Amino acid sequence: MHRHFLLHKPYGYLSQFIYVLKRKKRLLGELYDFPQGTMAIGRLDEDSEGLLLLTTDGKVSEHIRSQKVAKEYYVQVDGIITPEAIEQIKKGVEIGFNGTKYTTKPCEAFMVNEIPDFGPRGKKIRDERHGPTSWASITVKEGKFRQVRKMTAAVGFPTLRLVRVRVGNVQLNHLQAGEVLEVKGFEIPNPES
Repeated sequence: MHRHFLLHKPYGYLSQFIYVLKRKKRLLGELYDFPQGTMAIGRLDEDSEGLLLLTTDGKVSEHIRSQKVAKEYYVQVDGIITPEAIEQIKKGVEIGFNGTKYTTKPCEAFMVNEIPDFGPRGKKIRDERHGPTSWASITVKEGKFRQVRKMTAAVGFPTLRLVRVRVGNVQLNHLQAGEVLEVKGFEIPNPES
């Protein structure tokens, strides 16, 4: 019987269970006693946080990764992001990817006026002496390496904190950093829906 999990991945963890390089890294197996064969569906960078889906079913993992499923991120940026920057992100911006220029596909984006309550990050970001920050929501259906961070930087607002809050119709909701919730399965809609 396959098992499925939701995890609020904390800052500072790799989205994997095995790391063969010499450097000591924090891995997902330190957070919960996952069954043998559990795999993360997609990844979040070491310095990113938020919703990570995990499963023991390779078919489910492949299905979700093969669909162009929407992933929503809340992004804290350096400075007060402007409506013009949001519009640029929505239309697509040029970023570097694998040594070449790439224009991101159109996406959904908006300013977040209320500061999200994700709790403190594992590593302090900075304080007000360094200037104001603001939050935006960015929803993409593609997943290039560090894409959302590159998108905000391309419009002049570098990312300070990135938290994935949704994959398809699966929400982070009130899961706290490091918390794991076992679920019956994932109802991920087809990309057209």
